[in-house]
Amino acid sequence: MSATTTPWLDFLDAQGGRLSASTTPEVIGFHDVAAPASNFVAPLTHLGLMSATGDDAAGFLHNQLTNDVEKLGTAEARLAGYCTPKGRLLATMMVWKSADAIFLQLPREIQPAVQKRLQMFIMRAKARLADVSDAVVALGLAGPAAVAALAPWFPAPPSTAYGVAHADAGTLIRLPDADEISRFQWLTSPEQAQQAWPQLVQTLQPAGAQAWRLLDIRAAMPMVVQATQEQFVPQMINYEVLGGVNFRKGCYPGQEIVARSQYLGKLKRRMLPAVVNATGVTPGAEVYASTDTAQPCGQIVNAEASGDQTHCLVELKTAVLDEGATIHLGSADGPLLQIGTLPYALIDPT
Repeated sequence: MSATTTPWLDFLDAQGGRLSASTTPEVIGFHDVAAPASNFVAPLTHLGLMSATGDDAAGFLHNQLTNDVEKLGTAEARLAGYCTPKGRLLATMMVWKSADAIFLQLPREIQPAVQKRLQMFIMRAKARLADVSDAVVALGLAGPAAVAALAPWFPAPPSTAYGVAHADAGTLIRLPDADEISRFQWLTSPEQAQQAWPQLVQTLQPAGAQAWRLLDIRAAMPMVVQATQEQFVPQMINYEVLGGVNFRKGCYPGQEIVARSQYLGKLKRRMLPAVVNATGVTPGAEVYASTDTAQPCGQIVNAEASGDQTHCLVELKTAVLDEGATIHLGSADGPLLQIGTLPYALIDPT
């Protein structure tokens, strides 16, 4: 066990969960059993959660994030980004609303710093930010058996991506499918999660966060992590295609540059899925085109190992693919990236 612990982590440890050695531990698996590709439940302890409350909370966040928060309803969730004044993403997040708070979910490793930066700009606004990462448990459920497993608490789960259902047992959010595998996040109290766990694992196999992140990659859903902060304008990782940018809302940090990237000519960098026969691949690692050995043509956005391979999302100069170049990890003669196809269409501005 790590020195940093909570009743929820203690419970998972007692259930056979293997925890990473970190100040913010994540579950890396259960009972040394290989992670399943579907029909699993995973504690998402790698994700942090902020709440924003107060009369001005929606307006404050609306002026800081890339998406519309003021018109966010309680039956939907949205992606949003938080940018520097130069339009580079400090964070990507999922945002949803309850009757009395707005929630922002993002990687736990960057959540404290992002919260501190947002706090600096509250000033006289009637808004309060709080870290509720330990007060709210996030469970990821995936596969055709997930709906039946959730039925005792959510008999009518959301049927469309980013739909939200609220109940006494917490909040349920439908995530985009990954290769036709349905996915849900259940946000609830640690007590409710501990009570539900034995029943959930009768139907779903317990799994570590890696299984969930692999599905994120298969769905081509990027996440900015510590190693990639300030590396991407939203369009470089397809964030506007995924609904994470609203070009009709008012100003926010970096808005002018994000808008200019959208409307001044064809976008020159995009994100694509890839598989590489290598392990130890990490976000931020540079990739090179076979046609240019001198400088990188992009970098890894997210990566998860699966056996001897790593599945990744990679941000690239689109021109290198148009030229027919092959893409390699680390150097122009490094391991070959097998570039895949996105599960959604890219629509460049005209």
